[in-house]
Amino acid sequence: MQTVFSTQGLHPRDSFKRWQAMLSERSLPFEQQRLDDGLFSGKLEIASLDGLVMSRVSQDATRGEATPSLLRRSGDQHGRISVTFQLAGEATTQQLDRASIQRAGDFTVHDHKPIVFSSSMGSQAIRLELPRVRLENVLGSARHYAALTVGAELASAQLTTRFIQELIRVGNQLSPDATTRMAVVAVDLIVASIAERMAKELPRPLHGTVVVQRAKAFVEANFGDPTLDPPQLAAAVGVSLRRLQELFHERGQHISDWIWQRRLEAAAKRLADPGCVHLPIGTLAYGCGFASQSHFSRRFKDRFGMSPRECRHAAFGRAP
Repeated sequence: MQTVFSTQGLHPRDSFKRWQAMLSERSLPFEQQRLDDGLFSGKLEIASLDGLVMSRVSQDATRGEATPSLLRRSGDQHGRISVTFQLAGEATTQQLDRASIQRAGDFTVHDHKPIVFSSSMGSQAIRLELPRVRLENVLGSARHYAALTVGAELASAQLTTRFIQELIRVGNQLSPDATTRMAVVAVDLIVASIAERMAKELPRPLHGTVVVQRAKAFVEANFGDPTLDPPQLAAAVGVSLRRLQELFHERGQHISDWIWQRRLEAAAKRLADPGCVHLPIGTLAYGCGFASQSHFSRRFKDRFGMSPRECRHAAFGRAP
């Protein structure tokens, strides 16, 4: 990561003022206050991997607040959601009607809405800016999980945190194509961890919504399995097939249609991925859960109006 600001070497009486000025210059939509009278230390590092913007913030005890006016001045960020991984120290978050605590190994989601947060002495956290649609297409509205602590006691959260840290460490060694694929994996891990956490505690009225979200997250992680079907999906999320069918129908969807939709969308993305151009179309089809190339070609043309081969040629500007 590239260091863009550090209080190291600054006079102690100027360090926090310079920290505040830096935040303002970078148009970050929050104001911070000191929580103690000791020496202040702060450092901001930035990295970007295929549009996945990551920042690592190391700072001493502060309280921050993003007010409606500050959010308006920061520009239109409603298309993005941030995810913060607590690496050291402790943080608290208050957003919407939820208050939570994050300790080392936990992570949480912050929506682009008013928020109050604080960090302890020696706090260090990694913050990712993600497209809102990547989370909400699977998990539903961010209001259901904003400020919800995804705790380190979950194995999936441990895996996600370690993956993000390793991705930052080796990111500059990856090829552009590998970077793109690893960024997708990172978001998929975050989604799966949030879905698991939401299933642990939820109000009864949200139960059906979260079951569907967990089912969609399972499909995202397993659509390459050709045996994945509605009965297996229902068993994976712990409800009867009939109940899962009812929940999907309430949302105007069919389970099988959703599985095939995600397989086809994933296949279309891989056909246009330079990193997959060496793969025969049949191999790519099998990797997306299709049992035969002919079945894949027929469904693909019905969905996109062109054959898989035509799609690949169109993506790379070549005649079929």
